[in-house]
Order: sequence, then C-alpha cells, then structure tokens
Amino acid sequence: MSKPQSINIRPGVGILSVLSSVNYNPWFAIAEFVDNSLQSFLDYKNEIKQYDGHQAKLKVEIELDTTEGGNLIIRDNAAGIHEADYRRAFRPADIPLNREGLSEFGMGMKSAACWFSPTWQVRTTALGESVEKTVCFDIAKIVEDNLEELTIELNPIEPTTHFTEIRLSNLHKVPQGKTIGKIREHLSSIYRVFIRKEILELRFQDEVLSYAQPEILSAPFYKIGSESSRLWKKEIDFDFGVGLRARGFAALRETASTARAGFALFRRNRLIQGSADEGYRPALVFGGPNSFTYQRLFGELHLEGFNVSHTKDGFQWDENEEPFLVLLKEELNADPIPLLSQAEGYRVQSRTKDLKKGAKTSTQRTSKTVEEEVPPVVEAPLIKIAEEASPPSDLPSTKEVVANRTVSVEIDNEPWEIAIELSNDPAVGDWLSISDAPWDGSVRRVQIRMSLAHPFMLQYGGADVSQIEPLQRIAIAIALAEITARDSGVRKTKTFIRNINKFLRDALSKP
Repeated sequence: MSKPQSINIRPGVGILSVLSSVNYNPWFAIAEFVDNSLQSFLDYKNEIKQYDGHQAKLKVEIELDTTEGGNLIIRDNAAGIHEADYRRAFRPADIPLNREGLSEFGMGMKSAACWFSPTWQVRTTALGESVEKTVCFDIAKIVEDNLEELTIELNPIEPTTHFTEIRLSNLHKVPQGKTIGKIREHLSSIYRVFIRKEILELRFQDEVLSYAQPEILSAPFYKIGSESSRLWKKEIDFDFGVGLRARGFAALRETASTARAGFALFRRNRLIQGSADEGYRPALVFGGPNSFTYQRLFGELHLEGFNVSHTKDGFQWDENEEPFLVLLKEELNADPIPLLSQAEGYRVQSRTKDLKKGAKTSTQRTSKTVEEEVPPVVEAPLIKIAEEASPPSDLPSTKEVVANRTVSVEIDNEPWEIAIELSNDPAVGDWLSISDAPWDGSVRRVQIRMSLAHPFMLQYGGADVSQIEPLQRIAIAIALAEITARDSGVRKTKTFIRNINKFLRDALSKP
C-alpha cells in the first residue's frame, strides 16, 4: 500500500450538510452517477477502445440492498477519475472546464450522494494510471469537525484497469416496493438514446435495462375512411430564434394510454423531462386529461439552447415555453400528417366500427342471461306505487342504434318485456336511460338504453365484446334495481339514476 495522501474539499464544504434536502426523485438522483460515467466514457472513448477493443461499450451496474439501513452501489468501467480532475471532482460546486457535456454544474455526484446517504465512498482508478484511489465521506464528521481535507487511500494497480465504484450506506431514504420498479422504468427511459445506440449497457439489480417504444398507429385518416392506411408519425425540426431549436419526432400510439402518452424532452441525448409515466403533456397541445390527444400523442424532442435545473429533471423555460408550444402545435397538425386532428377524430370513428361488430354479440349474450337468471333473483312482492314524476313510457329515437334486443321474462308471476339498446349517438347525454311504460294489465314493458358515445364508455368501455358486456350487465342491473325499488314504494328513485349519469360524465369519465 502506498502512503496515504489527502484531498482538499474547501471551499463550499458547508453545502454538503444541506444536500440531503435537495428535491430529487430517486431515479434522477441515481442518474447523476450514470451521467458522470457516461461523460467519462465519451471523453475517453478512443483511449478506452485502444485498451479494450473496438467493440468496447460503457457498462454501469446499480445494486440496491434495502436491508440493514440500505446500501446503494454504482459501478462502471468508464475512464475513472484522473489525477488532474480528482480534487475538482470532490470539491463542492467546482464547475468543470467543459460544460457542454452531461456534467456541467460541478454538483451532480456530490449532491446525489449526500441526498442518498450520510456516509459514502468512492473508489476509482483512471485509465493509464497505476494507482487506485479511495476516499470516504462522513458528512456529519466533516461538518462537525470543520474538516478541510480528507485522506485518500492509495493502492497500486495495473494501468490498463479503469473503473469507478461508489458505495452509499445507511440511506436517508431506502427505496421500497413500487419505487424500485419506477427506478428501473425511469432509468430505461432517461437513457434510451444511449441504450439504443449501444453506447451504454445499464444494469439495475443485475437486469439489463432496455426501452421499448410504443407501437405507432397505422390507419386511414379518419375523415377519409376509404384511403389506405398511413403511419401516423412525422419528423419535427424547427428553429425559433435566439439559438433555440427543437428536433425529433411525434407520433400517435396504436393503443391509447392515459399514463404512457406524452413527449420525452432531451438535451444532449439525455432525457430531462417526461420519462416513463410522467410524459410532458402541456394543455396547449394535449388538451385536458379526457381528450384523445392526451392518450395517443407521444414523441421524442431534442431541445437545443435551453438551460436545465441543477437536478437535471426539468427545463428552465423562462419566457420561451409558450412560443415553443405554439410552433410545436402548428408542426404537429400540418399536412400531410395532421396528428392532432387524427388523434381527436380517429378513436371515435374506428371504435364505432368495432362497436358495431361486438355490441350485437354482447347484447345477445346479455339478453339471454337476463331471460334465464333475472326472474329467480327478484322474488319479493312488488307494490305498484306511482312516483310523483312518472317515468317516460318510451325513449326518444336516436341517430344510430348499434344493437338492440328485446327479451321476455316473468318476474313475480308477471310477464315483462325488456328492450336493451346500445346507441352510438353522441347527442345522447346520459350513459343510462330508462323508460318504464305503465302496467297495461298484460305485460310490463321496460326500455334500457346505454350510450356507447358517452365519455365514460369512450374512456373505459373498450371496443370488443369482453369490455362492453360487463358494463351492459351493470346498466341493466341498475335499471332493474331502480324499477323494482320504485315499485316497492321507494320514492324519487330517478334521483339515483340522474346522479349516476352526472358522476359518470363529470369526474368518473376522467383518467
């Protein structure tokens, strides 16, 4: 072992004590370490390939142990921390000479390490150097003793060896449960460009992370149903002055998603905003959460000339976000691929066709079940007491009926005819409509209509039989419950139906 040396960590050492309060998400804190590894590899790529061969790539391994206070290890095969950079690497807020890469504030590793842990260690050996250096940080001791220097432990090593290993112990915040899955997912999303280019192999808990892009919609323009399908994707590239530029692509998801749509915003190929299920979806472009654009539009946009927050999890837009969004919206809906128009129009049109195919089968299945199963359930005597406001004896006709069926059943020794109708008329405001003709002495007639064009159905109803049928059965159950309750003497039961329709249209139709 070589004689220990020391490293001066002044000035700014007092900052270390407050870094545990930085507003990080754990995946962005871990990303600070990955950024350092990537920048080291990119800076010394040619030299590394001379040692490791032309096919050499960066490998970063992340290990998380949630037991005994929690431990986090980040290990890479990048170029290591060279002697010339060593003091700057550990001195708080020492800005690097080159600020054009992924490490630009001089705080990334220090702030993330202190956010995670009060005690952490860095062991590294630089490419071409024959010494391994280890330095340990105990933040409480550094602050309490007002330390200006830390001891570096030195050990000889082969000059062809190059790596950095960071160990964080006794974590302030130990990731648990779903957070661990979110770390995995967000890291895959943040570094997707480097993973796709095979520059980076990123492992978390011994799993190689990968990113799968959503399938892109291929369909005719909804206004021209007779045309052949087109791929709903377009390249984006515009400059809006003062050195600001946006480039990338935008597209429509084949399968709509309330959680997974939205833009991912990059700078220098590293995602800054919009990772995983936190897509960038400004209202000026996407509308509200219940819009179809909100569920289908996605893409990757690389922004140039913008500054980012010191935690690198958001852009500092200043006054430039609105002009950016105005230009982006124009680009998105420009011919010949008007993405916004297709996003809003396609879902309703395409679903109408699918609903017509599946709704008849669904209605037939449900009506058979009503015939066979409903009479035994309704056994209590029904007392026919008129409500203050009599229900309509017939439902008004709609523009388009997708499927209908009338079934005959006997309930409490009385014959009933239940007409089940599925409508696709957007003018029908209620999800469930019920008409109950007065008893004519021979048969009890009930009409039940469920609107497939209702926002609740468009959001959650689906387009195939398996998705429509359960909701249709629930609608029939609600209708029969309302009628039999009224017949048993319960008053103002229509208020119950009105409230169901109101809640489903307003709050419950939103994702």
